Amino acid sequence: MKKYSIIKRMTSRITVIGYCLLVIGMTSCSDMLETESDLVEFEENHTLNHATDSVYSVMGILNKMQVIADRVVVLGEVRGDLMLPTLSASTDLKRLSAFDFKEANSYNRISDYYAVINNCNYYLAHVDTAMERRGRNLFLREYAVVKSYRAWTYLQLALAYGKVPLVLQPLMTEKEAREAMSQTPADIQTICETFINDLTPFVGVNLPDFGSINSMSSEDFFIPMRVLLGDLCLWAGRYQEAARWYHDYLTDRYDPIQMSTQRIIWPNSTQYGTPLDNYNPTGDREVLCYIPMEPTVFSGNISNLPNLFNSTRENNYFYGLTPSSAMSRIAADQIYCFEESMQGATTKDTIYAPRTGFTRGEYLGDLRYSSNYSLTSTGTQSDYSEYSSYRQRINKIASSKVTLYRRTMIYLRYAEALNRAGYPQSAFAILKYGICDDILKNRVDSVEVSQAGNLVAFDPEVFRFEGSYFGIHSLGSGDAHANEYYTLPQPATQLASRQDTVNYQIPLVEDLIITEMALEGAFEGYRFNDLMRVALRRNDPAYLANAVSRREGTVDEALRTLLMNSDNWYLPLP
Repeated sequence: MKKYSIIKRMTSRITVIGYCLLVIGMTSCSDMLETESDLVEFEENHTLNHATDSVYSVMGILNKMQVIADRVVVLGEVRGDLMLPTLSASTDLKRLSAFDFKEANSYNRISDYYAVINNCNYYLAHVDTAMERRGRNLFLREYAVVKSYRAWTYLQLALAYGKVPLVLQPLMTEKEAREAMSQTPADIQTICETFINDLTPFVGVNLPDFGSINSMSSEDFFIPMRVLLGDLCLWAGRYQEAARWYHDYLTDRYDPIQMSTQRIIWPNSTQYGTPLDNYNPTGDREVLCYIPMEPTVFSGNISNLPNLFNSTRENNYFYGLTPSSAMSRIAADQIYCFEESMQGATTKDTIYAPRTGFTRGEYLGDLRYSSNYSLTSTGTQSDYSEYSSYRQRINKIASSKVTLYRRTMIYLRYAEALNRAGYPQSAFAILKYGICDDILKNRVDSVEVSQAGNLVAFDPEVFRFEGSYFGIHSLGSGDAHANEYYTLPQPATQLASRQDTVNYQIPLVEDLIITEMALEGAFEGYRFNDLMRVALRRNDPAYLANAVSRREGTVDEALRTLLMNSDNWYLPLP
């Protein structure tokens, strides 16, 4: 992708704005908006009123987002329970994993986030929103895109730091920045509420199309507004609205997003040599939005995720992060089953895969783990070699892009929102059966369907059950619809009311959804945030602390004690 510079570099009067963020009370020489980070790439008092401003402005902001793209993934995985730093990992990665922030850390550079935000603020303040050509607002689409970039960046800030200064105007002088950054920091709830209100008026605005850039469709660089609003509502606890935003995006009449049917499966119940792998979470059909990265360091900002997650020539095959015992345990705990017709039988039988005898340990349970991860030994290196004898490969990692949204993860967040909105049967149907009108008629009772209304309405001409419809659990665990061990939780005895049963089911279905998010979204940067969201929702820090402290197989009591205080979940403000 060509590196776009919006306009020429600003004078020192513009870039000096970063210095003043020290007024929050920190005495460190580190910064929140540092003076040499080119925080604004516009000319002073420049009004954006030329047709060419649209592509250069948006691409310039996207260039700033490239700087934080890797970090969003690393913070989401290294603080979670599914990955561990290796002996070859940097000290900063090891300290991040241990929640040890006593020393400076390269992953704690808040100024990079504010570089995105300040450029967004400048664009929004100076673009000519009244300018029209042939009856069309010339900058409305780009205006909406920049608003979504700013909201997404603030959400990432809040997830990393907990509370941060909320600045919605461009900071052009040291005095302005000092005043803005001395305000009381905003928490996740405040940030979500602010940007729900900010984005909602732009839901109907179409995304721009800048054509193909470096063989990638530029439309995929822009965040779907409804999905982002769904995320903000999910974090804000506005579950009915979150479900509606996700549902409306997935069922858009012009561009409906059907559930994925790409699975990794055993050929049949007698062959356990090598699975048939049609599972591709990074494919164009699955990935809906991403930050494009530069092909080489000479072009600009490249992704270092391949060197952290995989064995490469550049890192002498010494990868920095590897799946944890918790990750392998979650996959192995799943029960794989087949639905097969035996010769001469008129009905199908359900057969369960064995628990031993596989050629690879990763083949036990859910097969998405084995599809995503492999470790092989070359057996050729001496103990004194500069090269590792092992080759790790995590297939989800690409050098060309950092994924922000893909279809299956959106369906899982839709399920999470539905469940918390009071519709656990529909949420569980997404996991076990898939969701469409036929599924709802047969798997969800009429009371819930009536109460959910349009939140579970699907066009039968588009979303049809035709014998090849799968729930998300089936993507790696076989024919989940036939699995008698994978069922909607039910109380042991009948409760006093239907609502009591719903209340009993909601946290248990939520546990199943979060487990499915680990199986489906592992290594993509979601895990810590998913655990944190549920822990905050339940006001139960142990939900996060227990999971993270067990990532190496046994409980790390010191880490658990540390994480029982939610203040320790976040990076410290510099």
